[in-house]
Amino acid sequence: MGTVTPLPFAGRTAPLQTGFERPELLRILDLYGRMVAAGHWRDYAMDFHRDAAIFSAFRRAAERPEYRIEKRPALRNRQGMWALVSEAGAILKRGDELSNVLAPVERKLMKLVAD
Repeated sequence: MGTVTPLPFAGRTAPLQTGFERPELLRILDLYGRMVAAGHWRDYAMDFHRDAAIFSAFRRAAERPEYRIEKRPALRNRQGMWALVSEAGAILKRGDELSNVLAPVERKLMKLVAD
């Protein structure tokens, strides 16, 4: 019989790109759609890098994003892989659950709808 040569997989390699899974993206786009309907957001952008996936929401296309929702899987066991970052770059909320990280924006949406 022939010889079997093992494949040279030394270990698990890092992915070439980090992305959002379908339920995560649906949750984010649902919030985005409600903010658009309230007249607060008008544009968005998504960036996919090796270590992070970033969803940015804009009030106007020519400005810096009002919020960035970042997914960094490398921080899963430390601070949580989800982060909500403000326009100034300050981290507003960090955690393991996307719904908890989106809570400040959800509260803001409730105030916008109530007004």
